[in-house]
Amino acid sequence: MQQQNMANQQQPLMMEPPQVITTKDLLYLKDQLSWQLNAMKKCAHYASECTDPQVRQAIDKAGRMHQAHYQRLLQHCQNNNTQKMMQVNQMQSQMNQQQNNQQTQQTQQTQQTQQQSFQ
Repeated sequence: MQQQNMANQQQPLMMEPPQVITTKDLLYLKDQLSWQLNAMKKCAHYASECTDPQVRQAIDKAGRMHQAHYQRLLQHCQNNNTQKMMQVNQMQSQMNQQQNNQQTQQTQQTQQTQQQSFQ
């Protein structure tokens, strides 16, 4: 019963990586890069020691898969995170400015209403 509830509460899959990489994301990516690199090295080692051509081919294929994963993760780490973070900060500043303007307008309207009621 509890497993069914947990299955229904799963987050949707992310089809594209986020534009900004957080510190936590970067640490996770570094771990994944290490694991993929280690798997590539193991595949290369065992393929070189293998005498059966079919098994060697299968291990080489697995090694190429890990290499492709490594390259894809590396691309995500090499995006211009600084520029994207500046854009996020600018957007947040604009939103804060808009909120401040709205609060100022509301305060002014309240003051005008109070002044009119006293007259």
